[in-house]
Parts: sequence; C-alpha cells; structure tokens
Amino acid sequence: MISQSVRPIFHALSAALLLALAAAAPTQTMADEETAIFAGGCFWCMESDFEKLEGVKSVVSGYIGGHVPNPTYKQVSSGTTGHTEAVEIRFDNQQISFEQLLEYFWVNIDPLDGGGQFCDRGQQYRSELFYLSDRQQLAAQASIAALEAQPQFAGKIKTQLRAAAEFYVAEGYHQDYYLKNPTRYNYYRWSCGRDKRLGQLWGKEG
Repeated sequence: MISQSVRPIFHALSAALLLALAAAAPTQTMADEETAIFAGGCFWCMESDFEKLEGVKSVVSGYIGGHVPNPTYKQVSSGTTGHTEAVEIRFDNQQISFEQLLEYFWVNIDPLDGGGQFCDRGQQYRSELFYLSDRQQLAAQASIAALEAQPQFAGKIKTQLRAAAEFYVAEGYHQDYYLKNPTRYNYYRWSCGRDKRLGQLWGKEG
C-alpha cells in the first residue's frame, strides 16, 4: 500500500503517534464504527482511493467548511461558499485504525500544494484534515509533525487541520462516480495528472 521509499516517514509517524496518544487524557473504549473526514482535491478520486481499503464501510462525497447551508455543487465549484470537496469515511476501527487512514491519506494527496490539488485549482479543492475528537486531533497533529520532520517536507506542508464542521452530502450523481462512469473518471484522473504527481512525491504506482 505504501512504497518502500516512504516507509521511513511512516515509521517515524507511528512512533510520534504512540507518544502523542499515550499522553492523551484517559483512554476511551472506542466503538467499532468510527468516522473520518478528509479533503484531498476531487472527491471522486478520494472516494475511489479509500473505498479500496479493507475495514472501510462507506465513503460519501460532500462539502465541508463553508458558510452557506446546504450548498450545491454549482455553488461550491464557484469558490464563493468557502466549502471544500471532502469525503466522509465510516470505518471499522477493529480492522483499520484512524492512524492507518492518515498514512493512506498523505500518499494520496499533494501536501505541498496550497492552491488546490493537481489540475483542480481553488480553495474548494484544498487538502484538509478534519478531526471529530481530541484523539483524532492528536493523531493528525502527530502525523503532520512527522512529515515536517522529513527534509523534503520541512516547512512546506500546506494541508490544514481543522475541527469538523457540518458535512453536507453531495448530489447523488457524484456518489460512486468512478463506478458509474468509469471511462470518464479514468480519463479525468489521467488528464489531471494525479497519479503522475503522486509517483513523483511518494514513489507510488498509479
């Protein structure tokens, strides 16, 4: 899932996470199902990437972080509502942890790009991590710190960390777009240069 070239980054990440989470206020017994919200550019691509993972129960495309209630795709894509395209991931934390989702998140985005992601430009395509608990906040902070500790990322991470606001589910035609329209989706992903850039950053095969 993660190339050999970036494994040292995530070995450091794992150690940082253990220290941060050990320092957290008292350990809670977690339910099997948990939710994570990530933004990494086009939500079609994020949905496609995360639905591949064992332990992920569902991935829903939507909008988060803006100032207009119940935004439409047209409104969000205009860049005037303050929302970003994101995915809400429901997962079984007995099969896959939030920390493992964070590892997978990083190698599927460009954390050095603050103006969008890949060919998609504008704040609605920015990369962000949204935390839904103190534990998720600590884990995300530790993961960012671990990346920043690597020379190629030091002082360059543009991905923001924020408390989760209300998540608005996107229109039905956006859900599972990669399954409903595989030819169009694959052409879009290729022409956007997503996997090419991921290969440059992470040595990751597209």
